[in-house]
Amino acid sequence: MFRPDPSRRLAVVLGTNEIASAVAVLLHRAGDAVVLAHDPNPPVIRRGMAFHDALYDDIAVVEEVCGRRADRFLDLAPVLAIPDTVAVTRLGLLDLIVHGRMDVLVDARLHKRAETPDLRHLAGITVGLGPGFAVGANCDVAVETRPVSPVRPVTQGRTEAADGVPSPLGGVGRERFVYSPVAGRWRSAVEIGKRVFVGYPVGRIDGVPVLAPMDGILRGAVRDGLEVPVGVKVIEVDPRGRAARWTGLDDRPRKIAEATLAAIDLKTRPLASARVLTYARDR
Repeated sequence: MFRPDPSRRLAVVLGTNEIASAVAVLLHRAGDAVVLAHDPNPPVIRRGMAFHDALYDDIAVVEEVCGRRADRFLDLAPVLAIPDTVAVTRLGLLDLIVHGRMDVLVDARLHKRAETPDLRHLAGITVGLGPGFAVGANCDVAVETRPVSPVRPVTQGRTEAADGVPSPLGGVGRERFVYSPVAGRWRSAVEIGKRVFVGYPVGRIDGVPVLAPMDGILRGAVRDGLEVPVGVKVIEVDPRGRAARWTGLDDRPRKIAEATLAAIDLKTRPLASARVLTYARDR
C-alpha cells in the first residue's frame, strides 16, 4: 500500500472541495496519512478553503496543513512522508484500491442527487457525507450535512435528501451565487478575496458574461480555464463586509469534519457511542 508509515492509519477522502479539505485537516491532526482524490463534479469554487488548487501545483494551505500534488501512485508515499502535508491526486478510487485496502474512506464529493454505489467493501470504515447514503447499504456510517438540519453522525437509516436550499450567509441564501448560464470554458482574472460590486463582470463562459450578483467579497470562483457544465455554481459573493471569510476552515465545514471524526470514532472504539451522543447533544 502507499502508506509511508505502517503505524499511521490510511484515510482516503473523495473530493477536493472545502468540506473534503476540512475532513482531511482534522484526519491529519488525528495522526492519519490522508489522500484527497479529486472529483470534477461539481466544480470547486471555495478554493481558498480547499486543497483543490494543489492539483495545479499552486500553494494550497488550510490551517497550516499543506496539500501537495501526487500525479502517480508512486508519488503518494513520498508526499505523505512530508510533515504537515496531505496528498492531493487525480487518481481515481479504482486506481487506489487496486494497491490494497485502505483503513478509512470518506465520500465527501457531495453528489446531491446522484446514485451512490456501495463503498463498504473498499475500506475498513466507510463514511458517507450528505445526501444519498444509507447506513448498512452503501456506507458503514454517514453524516448529515443538510443546512437546515443539525450536523451529526447517522448510524441508522438514510441521510436526508437534498432540497436545493443553500445555507444562509449574512442573511443571504441562493442570491449570493451565480450559476453557469451555458456550458463552456470559464475565464476570469478576478482573484478570490477581492471586493466586487453588483453587476461587475467577474468572468465569462465562452464569451457569455458572468456578473457579480451583489456587493461584497468574492468568496468563491471556479478556477480560470476550466470547462463547466450548465447550471452549476461558478461564483459566490460574501455580503458580510469585514466579517467575510474566504480562507481557512469555515464553521459549517469544520462541524461536518468534526462529525465525521465522531462517526469514525463510533465505529472503531467500543466506548465511542457515549462520546458521539455527547457530541450530538452539544450541537
